[in-house]
Amino acid sequence: MIKFTRATLRIIEMPLVTPFESASDLITNQHILLLELTDADGRCVFSECVAKQRPNYTPETVDTALIVLKKHMLPLVIGQSFQHPSDLAAVIQRHVRGHWMAMASIDMAAWALYAEIKGLSLSQAIGGVNTDIACGIVLGIQSSPEALVDVVQKEFQAGYKKIKCKIKPGKDLDYVAKVREVCGSELPLMVDANNAYTLDDLTGLKAMDEFNLMMIEQPLAWDDIVMHAKLQSKLTTPVCLDESIFHAEHAQAAIDIGATKIINIKPGRVGGLTEAIKIHHLCANHQVPVWCGGMLETGIGRAYNVALASMENFTIPGDISPSHRYWHEDIVFPEWRMNSDGRMQVPTQPGLGVDVDIDRIDSLCVHKEVIQA
Repeated sequence: MIKFTRATLRIIEMPLVTPFESASDLITNQHILLLELTDADGRCVFSECVAKQRPNYTPETVDTALIVLKKHMLPLVIGQSFQHPSDLAAVIQRHVRGHWMAMASIDMAAWALYAEIKGLSLSQAIGGVNTDIACGIVLGIQSSPEALVDVVQKEFQAGYKKIKCKIKPGKDLDYVAKVREVCGSELPLMVDANNAYTLDDLTGLKAMDEFNLMMIEQPLAWDDIVMHAKLQSKLTTPVCLDESIFHAEHAQAAIDIGATKIINIKPGRVGGLTEAIKIHHLCANHQVPVWCGGMLETGIGRAYNVALASMENFTIPGDISPSHRYWHEDIVFPEWRMNSDGRMQVPTQPGLGVDVDIDRIDSLCVHKEVIQA
């Protein structure tokens, strides 16, 4: 039985080790919304809302998620009893449209508590089968092709199994060409456009076919499926959808019309683990490989990503890196680490799999609210 009696919402501020640039943003400090839920037996579980400070990835932000959680979602579940984590998502969806990132924080915390109650690891609770996962890394836009090559070489030598490079118009073809020239055609390389292109850029996008890329991620509009289908029909490089997929019905539509050959499943983007599992099963049934993207999560959010990535159809390395790649000091212990072979162990202990450093969280906290049953 899942019965939460108290919710604590915190916003913390954490500086990144290095600034991170994508097609639409430059991040030096991350504002992060954390949710702590306490059940009737005094057990506490933490989750993380992956909404950003600005609405330039999806419409949600830290501020909107805080309001929606406080006023609309948490009152639906605090003090109520549920048999299974998926029951909470069903209740919320009955009364709230959208706001997937806010909902994900409740859904994922429910799964962590469920796993703890059942004496299962989070991976086991959701049907994970792998004991370790391959790590990938995301590289922000660099100042020059040569600078990108330097970073790619360093990270590939460190053991990462997939290198993802952010691109945007003017910082794309020359950059990827230089990486291929110096690093060779077999480097596991993909690019992520974060909606920076339109079909007017078809010539340049088709030129990406020369570079033997694993995929090009979300090149067109964040909420589009149809134009991506037109683009995929012109490319040999697989198109991967990220922002366009909020739930399993979106994934089904994208597969049906040939808009994508690969899907990036971020649990924080699709409303939590309940919906992520549905999308995983759907893609597996259609022989569409999936992988788990990242949103510059702390070690709390990473715990949910690692568990999800342990499922069978996650055959492509995700954007899952060790803690030190982004944070001077994480808010969990032990911190997430990558083995010398470029893989990360999936926790086996019941529940979340890592301990939360509440003292460090409190030292970073810039806003806190408590909601009681």
